[in-house]
Amino acid sequence: MAEGRRADAESAEHAPLQGRLSVVASATDGIRVLTVAGEVDHDTGGRLRQALEVPETGCPRIVVDLRQVTFMDSSGINILLIAHRDVLGAGGWLRLAAPDETVLRTLQIVGVDEVIPCRPTLSDALRP
Repeated sequence: MAEGRRADAESAEHAPLQGRLSVVASATDGIRVLTVAGEVDHDTGGRLRQALEVPETGCPRIVVDLRQVTFMDSSGINILLIAHRDVLGAGGWLRLAAPDETVLRTLQIVGVDEVIPCRPTLSDALRP
């Protein structure tokens, strides 16, 4: 019986870490708002990457609300930079909103805040 519990614990340890990141999409005045929560890293970044895909038509305007992001590694940085490039190429814009201190510091260290507009609040990011 103890072996059965150990096997369950081992499979839980090796299960994908899908619960560590959520991305919820909504719209405000024609702007796609992605509310991201959790950790953005190599294992979880696919969700954010998919949510940031640029539609084939239209002029995408996207705000990524980072208020609830607790960690972001270089994978997350790359996802944001590629999305920014793609959105600009489609004639739109991408803005980042309300990163916490840790995430903001990461964005500043690598200079993302100088490439992608980074606003202190979601309201600021939604303004023209």
